[in-house]
Amino acid sequence: MAVTDLRKPINPLRAFGERLIQVALLGAATVSILTTAGIVFSLLFETIAFFSEVSIIEFLTETEWTPLFSIKKYGIWPLLSATILTSAIAMLVAVPLGLIAAIFLSEFASDRIRRTVKPLLEILAGIPTVVYGYFALTVVTPFLKNFIPTLSIFNSLSAGLVMGVMLIPFVASLSEDALSAVPNSLREAAYGLGSTRFEVATLVVAPAAISGIVASIVLAFSRAVGETMIVAIAAGQNPRLTFDPTVPVMTMTSYIVQVSLGDTPYGSLSYYTLYAVGFTLFLFTFVLNIFSFWMVRKFREVYD
Repeated sequence: MAVTDLRKPINPLRAFGERLIQVALLGAATVSILTTAGIVFSLLFETIAFFSEVSIIEFLTETEWTPLFSIKKYGIWPLLSATILTSAIAMLVAVPLGLIAAIFLSEFASDRIRRTVKPLLEILAGIPTVVYGYFALTVVTPFLKNFIPTLSIFNSLSAGLVMGVMLIPFVASLSEDALSAVPNSLREAAYGLGSTRFEVATLVVAPAAISGIVASIVLAFSRAVGETMIVAIAAGQNPRLTFDPTVPVMTMTSYIVQVSLGDTPYGSLSYYTLYAVGFTLFLFTFVLNIFSFWMVRKFREVYD
């Protein structure tokens, strides 16, 4: 008895189309990798030129940053401390509010409310950051001066608070996606044991989605570290090593903006500080991303 070959002949046109799609996807991935490599090397070469004239020990241990002044100091800590301070204030606002919004949308809100509230919440991420900066300077700072009379016009407190509002959608949206991905079988099992809705949300669902929640927090923190316009407008341009949120400070991104205005001569040592600070900022965010990947892989829950 003859055996019938049920395999269909491959359509040459379809095979060519699939191959073309593979090549296009490979090309897109290659472009992104080459772009990242180009950014890294462009920063690295100019940073090496900077450290050929400035000791890396001075860069990491000096507590003054005055490369544009007559007495030049090249300690990165004033810029680094201001970046950490404003980012920390922003996270104190974004994390609790974002997680509360995420838990509400995932566990308590109806489908109609979720479809309405989540897009409205994400609108905050689409507002230009320069608008947030002027809002912090002209609205938030005068309001805070009613309670803190010694608050400077430029300060890290108002900049951090407004930046935190801007970051709420990052935490809320990504955390809500992680919470929604938790299987309903876990919720039903907890309800079967007599747990309340709040207990299920906070003691069962949230721990099960911890990897996604941590990833959203780290992503928001990386976004806060790299924020430019809010801190450039509202935090000031005064490089000082302090953790006092009521005084003007200068973050790493604010300094990059200042040097990029064009007043610094090209090829000078002050010009090369732009790349040294940029490379430091890149390393900072790179470490945060590595930590995020590690957390996701370590605490990721896989369900059948």
